[in-house]
Amino acid sequence: MRRLFGLETEYGIQVDGVADMDVVVESMELIRCYLKEDFVARWDYGLENPRRDMRGFEVDELLNDQDETVHLQRDRQRKIPLKDLKSDLIISNGARLYNDHTHPEYSTPECHSLFDLVALDRAGERILLHCARRRSATRGGGIVHLYKNNTDFEEHSYGCHENYLLPRRLPFQQVIEGLVPFLVTRQVWAGAGKVGVECAPLAKPSIYQLSQRADFFEVLASVDTMTRRPLVNTRDEPHANADQHRRLHLIVGDANMSEWATALKVGACALVLDLLEEGVLPHWELADPLAAIKEISRAQTHQWALPLANGTHTSALEVQRSYLEAAGKLVQGRDPETDWVLSQWAEALDALSRDPLELLGRCDWVTKKWLLDAFAQAENLEWENPDHRAWLQSQDLEYSNIDPEEGLYLLLESQDQVTRLVTEEEVQQGLNRPPADTRAYFRGRCLEKFGASVRSLNWDSIEFCLRGRVRVVDLKACVDAEVAAYYNQVVNSAPSVEALIEKLPTSA
Repeated sequence: MRRLFGLETEYGIQVDGVADMDVVVESMELIRCYLKEDFVARWDYGLENPRRDMRGFEVDELLNDQDETVHLQRDRQRKIPLKDLKSDLIISNGARLYNDHTHPEYSTPECHSLFDLVALDRAGERILLHCARRRSATRGGGIVHLYKNNTDFEEHSYGCHENYLLPRRLPFQQVIEGLVPFLVTRQVWAGAGKVGVECAPLAKPSIYQLSQRADFFEVLASVDTMTRRPLVNTRDEPHANADQHRRLHLIVGDANMSEWATALKVGACALVLDLLEEGVLPHWELADPLAAIKEISRAQTHQWALPLANGTHTSALEVQRSYLEAAGKLVQGRDPETDWVLSQWAEALDALSRDPLELLGRCDWVTKKWLLDAFAQAENLEWENPDHRAWLQSQDLEYSNIDPEEGLYLLLESQDQVTRLVTEEEVQQGLNRPPADTRAYFRGRCLEKFGASVRSLNWDSIEFCLRGRVRVVDLKACVDAEVAAYYNQVVNSAPSVEALIEKLPTSA
């Protein structure tokens, strides 16, 4: 497709058979179970600034900082060095694997291809499953379970974040206004499904929602991510040349088990960004986007009515269809992946207008609801009964268990009852092989070939130690496909770090 994109997924962690678990330490130790060698290049946090806002200012502090201060005091009591606590790794497939304080997180490498992204996202599940099994075997009691979901059902949410490269020339207020109607409504086919309601004491608890994340959004746009979560995050960390590019960091989506939902979620959003760049985006102004994302998620009919700012109403399906039709006019026939997105997007909207069960095995919320209904019928469970609802929530959780011996989605997958987009061979290759057409390949190959000389790294730079001197390879320009291809060719052919450095611009 036309732009770089990637996913960051925080996993829920649980240890059976342990009464009092320090989840921060548990997450740290789980990540450390990946280590295959004594050497690990450290992540360079000096290149990150989470307080810089894309609307042209830098905040003095984040609302998140208050929580971080509490965590910091606890970390000091643990007496664990920060580098050990984060256990921050860039691994040979170009991905980032680290402890995001209370959650193990896997960030895919940058991708141009949706199917590459799906394969590398699934590879992340296998990598973390490997870590969980190794941790269970070595922790001296207790079984570690990991869940690719977004809530613990006790009003704590963790994210699946999307990242897209944008041109800096686009005013970010236009990005916010153009994307919000799309993001609010795409949950009708991208939602992961959830039993019950959180953060809303007056809401009816005994319902099934489309989205796991919808309950947790409080503002339209903000640089924060954990406190007063925004529909559009405005953090300005492009990981590219800042005068040319932005990185759109979306935190509003659910973590999907379905490969189809993952690909369509990212692919449709990428096409909407194409519309935005070309100035042909449909115009919608919602009456109250924050209320709408919750109301659509909680609606018990499939009409999904949507109030507009002008006092009229439309529906979530009509909003989605307007984006689809505009995208079809702009990019139909551009490439096979684009055509796949357009066709599947159309199929999804048509199915939802008739009977959502037509998306069984593709749409997560539909597939999960089908399983829960069958379970409730078999066990004579009633949604209105709090004890029965807790039982249903436990099954909701097991849908996202990444252990194929326990996870309900993976059980369906083993029975060929869900749609696959990538093969097992492609997933296995993704454990170690970065996408060949982005700078992730350069990063992964440098670690594979010259890891002992890598001192630190980030998404957009690698710091080598060469004969006592530090040399930094800047990768900001490698978001351009031709530049990335040159760097990737150089790392393939270089017999040594010295030969690599000779052919690339570096700084001390």
